[in-house]
Amino acid sequence: MGRSGRGAKSVRVVRDAAATQQQILDAAEQEFARHGLKGARMSAIADGAEVTSATLHYYFETKENLYKAVLQRPVNEVQAVLMQQNFETLSPEEALKQIIRIAIANEAANPQRQMLWFQESSQNGGAYFKECNVLTLHEHLLKVLERGMAEGNFRSLKPFLALTHILSVCLFYFTVHGNWKHLTPDLDRLSPEMIEEHTEEAIEFILAGVRQKGLTRNQE
Repeated sequence: MGRSGRGAKSVRVVRDAAATQQQILDAAEQEFARHGLKGARMSAIADGAEVTSATLHYYFETKENLYKAVLQRPVNEVQAVLMQQNFETLSPEEALKQIIRIAIANEAANPQRQMLWFQESSQNGGAYFKECNVLTLHEHLLKVLERGMAEGNFRSLKPFLALTHILSVCLFYFTVHGNWKHLTPDLDRLSPEMIEEHTEEAIEFILAGVRQKGLTRNQE
């Protein structure tokens, strides 16, 4: 009985610790997205996470450590989703569609992250961004583009430049939302319906740009 009780308590402690860290990261992501590393306040993060400053420092020690963890989390989350996919079993066009859907769905669930990356670029010139292993995410799309060219589905592309254009189509929608929402105040551009419309239009726009000339949708 005693051993079983201690074991259950240990599991609860681990779960509580993981939940607390997620609360801190959630609050920190919002604060860093608004103010960047330099302007963010640890006291505001503690308040947002509903923990004490001592708890905050216990888990992450310094603001810089917390900032690094916040930047790394989106990369880890998207990588986990991408690793669950079997892009090799799909045609290049279907694989590209799936990547577009994943990219947009992730941003729709976390619209503050584009501002987080902007703050990193503006304040730190990407000094912390370069430590996040973002290229591991890009490898999936690069492989799909290269396979599409090799199999004759896609026209001749410069893969990394094409990747840049594709991500721009997917993500710029969220980058400018804070400004553009004022152009059409009666329209909720982050609603599920509008995100679905953005997704389908992005897919059609991107595929029209990468398809081999003369290849129709029925020849995918």
